Amino acid sequence: MKQLFSTDVYSRYYFLLALVLGIAMMFAEHRYSEVANARSWMTLLVTPVQWAADAPGRAWGWASDSLANRNALLEENRELKSQTLILAERSQVMSSVIAENVRLRELLNAAKRDDIAYIAGELIGSNYDPYSQQVIINRGRQDGAYIGQPVIDASGVMGQLVSVSPYTSRLLLISDINHAIPVQINRNGLRFIAQGSGRAEELYLSHVPETADLKEGDLLTTSGMGGRFPFGYPVARITSISHRPGEPFMDVVARPLAQLDRSRYVLLLLYQLVGPAPDKLVDLKMEKTPNG
Repeated sequence: MKQLFSTDVYSRYYFLLALVLGIAMMFAEHRYSEVANARSWMTLLVTPVQWAADAPGRAWGWASDSLANRNALLEENRELKSQTLILAERSQVMSSVIAENVRLRELLNAAKRDDIAYIAGELIGSNYDPYSQQVIINRGRQDGAYIGQPVIDASGVMGQLVSVSPYTSRLLLISDINHAIPVQINRNGLRFIAQGSGRAEELYLSHVPETADLKEGDLLTTSGMGGRFPFGYPVARITSISHRPGEPFMDVVARPLAQLDRSRYVLLLLYQLVGPAPDKLVDLKMEKTPNG
């Protein structure tokens, strides 16, 4: 086997010559920029060789990544198929529940609640009395408005009309201290009376027993009791419940859902009052009578 550093005299001369040339090239590159440029061009010539030498490694890496991505896609595909089956099963159950609900309604002969007609109105003024929460609406007797008519905005019940002129009406807001509205807890159906506090952001629930099932966040809707407000319209949401030791009732505060101090456009619901109806509504009913 031939040794790397041979003891032959010529081999020693070759080694010394290579050493001297290497040192000379290093010195020349350090002192002369032309040598550095020549070295750059020589590196450019060697680049294809480097790419060729690196190609097998890059090909192996690409194949590994492709295989890993394929496995991940297959796993994700299996998971999505499983979720699709679960959703399809739930959809079938929901369809069955809907169909059963329809059959029960038919069995109980339950009719859908008819839509309530309305008159669109706009606020044109407010009462600046600090002890009264009232606003003026640009709809009056000529438009079909009547005393006691319920009024809502886009978010909930606002109040009822307490004064009607030919072209304008006065709306008493549910936050007025003299206003009370029958409500029920949407979650469990418990019924109470929501009393105005004199402030647009608060209502009080009257005579709530300590044992009542109430929670903060419960939705209050109209109960339909009293025949003044139709059933099922949102009124407020409970914000605080206070228990007083030794007292039989709780202090319950709710926040109105209607934008009492910001709403501009309202709907006046044409809902049948308890007692005689206005002349205009009587005329409309007479027109619908078969023998009329």
